[in-house]
Amino acid sequence: MMSGDAIERLNAQIMNDNGPQPDVPPRDAATLIIIDRSGPAPKVLLGRRHDAHKFMPGKFVFPGGAVESHDQLMSAASELDPQAAAHLEADGVDGGDARALALAAIRETFEETGLMLGARRDSAPKSPGGLWSAFAQARVHPDLAALHYVARAITPPGRPKRFDTRFFAADAAHIAHRVDGIVGPQAELVELVWVPIAETKPLGLLTITAVVLEELEARARAGMGHDIPVPFYRVVQGRFVRELL
Repeated sequence: MMSGDAIERLNAQIMNDNGPQPDVPPRDAATLIIIDRSGPAPKVLLGRRHDAHKFMPGKFVFPGGAVESHDQLMSAASELDPQAAAHLEADGVDGGDARALALAAIRETFEETGLMLGARRDSAPKSPGGLWSAFAQARVHPDLAALHYVARAITPPGRPKRFDTRFFAADAAHIAHRVDGIVGPQAELVELVWVPIAETKPLGLLTITAVVLEELEARARAGMGHDIPVPFYRVVQGRFVRELL
């Protein structure tokens, strides 16, 4: 169980925001936290957003973004773990949408970092086109069973951009291919860093990013099982609450 400190930090962020904006409905989005356990301390992959971005300029974030309509049409080497899928369904997400969220996390990770998570095979996966064509060319099949569903968070009301984000995690061992040149001075992410979780505080992470990392640490201590309840952060009557799915 997380302490109330995480909730208070999120509520402090609400108080410090620059006043309400016209409300917009949240858009479904997915994020992927990649964990490297090859060294003495587990590290997570973070990318720094371009300073010219209107949304979260210069911030270190996990790769991720909005779900696209064709994501669920991409073939995969495996499907979501049944318990992870059950958590998503308990969250009000049906099977097709759950699959789309998991695939969106993998596609967005490739789009922003050049990293393809999956299994390389002799034959190409069936692709619906777009960025998924690169997976077909590399013969990398997304591996949904490698993903852990670790958190959900909805951007508070009154923000110019709002997302209903599902956070997934996967081990770096599942990186099957890398395309260079995706990250750079003029790209969405200008640099990638692998950072031990305990050393992320100096990076000035968004509050929700730091909170989800704490959730991930707690989940890892509990064995990282798919059956572990998934925390859900949202605003109710003007204050953040944490529920378990």
